[in-house]
Amino acid sequence: MSTIRMGPAGRPADSDPLWRHPLVVRFSRIGQRLRQVDVKRPWVLDTFVVAGAFLVLCLPDLIHQGDRRRLADVFPVLPTGVMLALQAGLILPLILRRRAPFAAFVAIAAVFCLQWSQSAFLRADAAILVALYSLTLHGRLRQLLWACGIMVGAIALVAVQVSAVTSLPEALFFLICAVTAAVAMGLVVRIRRSQLAGLRERAAQLEIERDQRSMLAAAAERTRVAREMHDIVGHNLSVMITLADGGAYAAGVTPDRGAEALRLIGETGREAMGELRRMLGALREHTDAPQLSPQPGIADIDALCGRIRAAGPQVVYRTAGRVDTLDRGVQLAAYRIVQEALTNSLKHAGAETEALVSLGIADHRLRIRVQDSGPSIGADHSVEPAGDGHGLIGMTERAALYGGTVSAGPGAGGGWIVQTELDLTAPRNNLETAS
Repeated sequence: MSTIRMGPAGRPADSDPLWRHPLVVRFSRIGQRLRQVDVKRPWVLDTFVVAGAFLVLCLPDLIHQGDRRRLADVFPVLPTGVMLALQAGLILPLILRRRAPFAAFVAIAAVFCLQWSQSAFLRADAAILVALYSLTLHGRLRQLLWACGIMVGAIALVAVQVSAVTSLPEALFFLICAVTAAVAMGLVVRIRRSQLAGLRERAAQLEIERDQRSMLAAAAERTRVAREMHDIVGHNLSVMITLADGGAYAAGVTPDRGAEALRLIGETGREAMGELRRMLGALREHTDAPQLSPQPGIADIDALCGRIRAAGPQVVYRTAGRVDTLDRGVQLAAYRIVQEALTNSLKHAGAETEALVSLGIADHRLRIRVQDSGPSIGADHSVEPAGDGHGLIGMTERAALYGGTVSAGPGAGGGWIVQTELDLTAPRNNLETAS
């Protein structure tokens, strides 16, 4: 999955060189710090807005009284106390512009209309545009519609009062442009914030999905490793135990047979160690030169049958068709299935059993059949279902990778039969691959 680097304000870092300019980056960082402070102490920014509005809008009217007297023939000069009261009514509600934007707008609009009904002019009247912007940004759509209706009345009142100074169309044009600019700016910022929130939510969702995929992949890998360990260790330990039991019995009668059993135990143990090293070497992340060898395939089933014969059972192995040309993943699955079936025969039917292993290709399917004759009469073994442990589960999982099935059950003449079919046309997207 590709990663998009985001620049200031959530824009792609490579979309415009402007967003990589040092000044833009610096101001962006300052803005991020201010937003962090605002999240922790929102009253600080609200107080700063009110104080700034007083300094910019109210203080000039209080200081430059002479300028107001020159306009006395158009707008009446208000007493200082009345002016302060009107300015307070216009500015102080801004402290609620984010927590209660509609209430703040209504309060300012009421003072605004009261002031202009007396034909008075104050620079603090700009507060109503700030309140309208805040309502557009933070309020609900229904409240914005009511606010626009109130603004229509306020605009009409102001246009009538200033018609003595300028023409009515010019006054309406200026007032409508100011109100439209406040609403448009609020909508742009609100839409932009909504888009950024959606992008952040999407990024968080993608991160969660990535973690989930990683967890699923790790779980699948653990299952695969557990299956391989079961097949490797279970098979070789079963062979070694059988050889050890036979060697212990033969040591007192025919020492040569006992020595041969010990030699076969050593070979089986070394082979098991070799397979474990190969698997662990493939899993090891940091290694200079891992000693890897190909995974076993159908060509190795003959040697597998030879090791089983060395433990006592008589094994007959037959193939039909060009099974040695199959995909390496199919061959590995076939090898492990045969290995597990023979291991179960050795454990449950004993060393005196006879096993028949057959592999054949028909109708784009690989058919595997492993049948044993069961324990010999008087032997200290009992036929138990192969599914009692993890063997049948592992075989079923391997077959499912290739759209196949596994069936196991007692044979008509005794013994146990394991039959498997693998679909050779199944997709290979998530299948095991040879090392």
